[in-house]
Amino acid sequence: MRQATISRETKETEIEVSVNLDGTGKYDIKTGVGFFDHMLEQLSRHSLVDITIRANGDTHIDDHHTTEDVGIALGQAFKKALGDMSGINRYADTHLAMDEALTRCALDVSGRPFLVYDVNFPRDKVGNFDCELFEEFFRAFTMNAGFTLHLTNIYGSNCHHIAETCFKAVARTIRHAIEADPRQGGRIPTTKGQLGG
Repeated sequence: MRQATISRETKETEIEVSVNLDGTGKYDIKTGVGFFDHMLEQLSRHSLVDITIRANGDTHIDDHHTTEDVGIALGQAFKKALGDMSGINRYADTHLAMDEALTRCALDVSGRPFLVYDVNFPRDKVGNFDCELFEEFFRAFTMNAGFTLHLTNIYGSNCHHIAETCFKAVARTIRHAIEADPRQGGRIPTTKGQLGG
């Protein structure tokens, strides 16, 4: 069973994350940051990964620590649940449209973390949420999951739509990359014999 639970506690946040990579996209997410919850729900629903998150953070200061630390814990949960990554597709990509916005995502579940983030927002905030925190989340998530992620918003004018296309594109790409490839059998998809180094 490709499942994992991660608990993380610092002076700034207390976080518990559980994932089931072979779920149906059920989510139970409470971070204390409304728009962030909405985006994480999209990540779960469209990846078909069941995700439960409980986060208590110093949101009286701002949302930075909560956003970043959820990314760290969620990435660690994905990495733990994936194990040695045997039998997966490994690579996937998606173009995802939402009204006027279009975003491209390419992913390598390689065990070697890297983020290319080319997303610009026409305003600083979506509601009360700082748009710069999206990059903080994706960096924390990819670095801790061991993913190589390239995420580009090609165009868009509505900040909500741009953010949502990013999370949905990542979700759909994750879904296909971590699914079993029946032709792989139980092999690890690399000529090295192992992923992650």
